Amino acid sequence: MDISPREPDCAETQNSSRTTRRVGEAAAAFCLVSDMATQRFVADYLASAFVCGRWECDDLVDRGADALGRRWRWLRPLAQRALHTLGHDRRPSRFQVLRFLRQDEGLRRACHKHDVRVGGLQRKPPEMAPTAGHPVNWDVPPLVTVGELADWLDLKLTELDWFADRRGLERKVPRGPLRHYRYYWLSKRIGGSARLIESPKQRLKAIQRCILHEILDRIPPHEAAHGFCRGRSIRSFVAPHAGQSIVLRADLRDFFPCIPRRRVAGVFRTAGYPEEVSQCLAALGTNEVPDDVWRSFPQYGNVADRWRHQRLYGQPHLPQGTATSPAIANLCSYRLDCRLAGLARSFRGRYTRYADDLLFSGGRVLARSIGKFHRVVYAIAMDEGFEINPRKTRIMRQGVRQCAAGLTVNRHPNIPRDEFDRLKAILYNCARRGPGNENHARLPEFRLHLDGHVSFVESVNPARGQKLRSLFERIQWPAT
Repeated sequence: MDISPREPDCAETQNSSRTTRRVGEAAAAFCLVSDMATQRFVADYLASAFVCGRWECDDLVDRGADALGRRWRWLRPLAQRALHTLGHDRRPSRFQVLRFLRQDEGLRRACHKHDVRVGGLQRKPPEMAPTAGHPVNWDVPPLVTVGELADWLDLKLTELDWFADRRGLERKVPRGPLRHYRYYWLSKRIGGSARLIESPKQRLKAIQRCILHEILDRIPPHEAAHGFCRGRSIRSFVAPHAGQSIVLRADLRDFFPCIPRRRVAGVFRTAGYPEEVSQCLAALGTNEVPDDVWRSFPQYGNVADRWRHQRLYGQPHLPQGTATSPAIANLCSYRLDCRLAGLARSFRGRYTRYADDLLFSGGRVLARSIGKFHRVVYAIAMDEGFEINPRKTRIMRQGVRQCAAGLTVNRHPNIPRDEFDRLKAILYNCARRGPGNENHARLPEFRLHLDGHVSFVESVNPARGQKLRSLFERIQWPAT
């Protein structure tokens, strides 16, 4: 019997090499999956550590070393890459940091090469950390935990969770006392569309007013913002554009509801609040509209408006009708104001904003490039998460009446001539024949109505307002 070793044939050799290759590929795939799983765990702990303090390289390294239990050499390059990718001048959210860490190739190689272990919770507590480059003297109350926020608002933790509604229960509960908002549809004067007013109930309204007065009012908006700002008005809004060769007026579509909750949370992170507190404060000022509200969408709203509104209002958004929404909208528009003001300066022009109304003006340089200029305005607004309404865009040269916010600015801020003459005629007829014959709209408070109009003219043009005031004082009002 021949018991000498048999030479393997070619087929067996190929099968053996193929099996070896498959085993190697499976082992490599297992190592890759293992590395990815380790990276996900490490990224989760590092993300929680990175967002609970100052967004600076040394602080990120210290908190990362505290979370991992060791100061690894690759932590500083990782922190530098995070600052370069996510930006030095803003505090990113935990989601943004976690997404970066899970995709970072350097962290994956470090987890594969070293035995990186994660500990329990971080030993360092969260702290107030304003964004680098922003002033630290805004004097906002220091609240570093959700428990401190609840105590500051004089609420229990369960009550704070109920009013913040971070789980979106407002959208699911039926109409009744469990909802935090009341909803009203109003028609817009232009375009035949509809506007949804979300009015908070008493307790939530009191919470929002506390946040407004103690936090939001202490954070200054951009100098170009004139709406909802103390000491500013529509007169200060249009005054810089008086006597200019050309005026461009634009309008932001759906200004309030197009601001999502994550953007509102960014405002509070910029003020220095940790991630959890920022998310809770943002939830107290935003809302999700219930589905049954859309079934009562008014008939004058078209299909396109219905689809757009349902998309905007169906997500956590900034509601129109709360005390905090105007101030939050101004702060969320800070980058938009910075970029548009810089664009106007590059064309030797001027820029101001009153809520959703944008106003630009300038001389010959702007007039020659007005087509290119307003296209760049559209692009900047879209890049910042807003949308310009083209139907409300107006380019007004000196030969026409340059009007913005109900005032003319051809020479100086003034009331339009036809409106002044109409009000003057009403006051004259009231003084001559009595106010009863002039109240054609049957207003219950006709005297207060006229007094408000006269006061408005006085605030814009004191000389003209004084003439109307003298006519108003000559009216003989019936005794009540």
